[in-house]
Amino acid sequence: MYHMTDEEFESAIAEALDAMPEQFMEALQNVAVVWEEEPSAYHLGYDEEWDAEGEDEFDDLLGLFDGLSIVERANGYDDDIPDVITVFKGPHERCFDSREEIVEEVGKTIIHELGHYFGLNEDQLAAMGYE
Repeated sequence: MYHMTDEEFESAIAEALDAMPEQFMEALQNVAVVWEEEPSAYHLGYDEEWDAEGEDEFDDLLGLFDGLSIVERANGYDDDIPDVITVFKGPHERCFDSREEIVEEVGKTIIHELGHYFGLNEDQLAAMGYE
């Protein structure tokens, strides 16, 4: 397990976004990329009463897209509140052993979550190597 400072993790996210193909970044509309230390009950789909203490079922949730894909937006979209891609720091640190691995996996996580934004499902992303 490798620990990063918050600034290092933010830098890893910035590096990943800078490395994205320009056409992907231009296609994003009203999407925020943020990070959290750990997934919350909200991220995991539980009510706020759920206690994550001692639970390791979701220790490896690296990221989450919370919003409507561009496919779903075709039927109308109110863009007052941005869709959000959240990258989770703690799981990245637990799952990978070096800064280099974490930076690489942050990039893969962002691509995976962008895939959901573009309307791809888990099977399609896995087939592309972004499980």
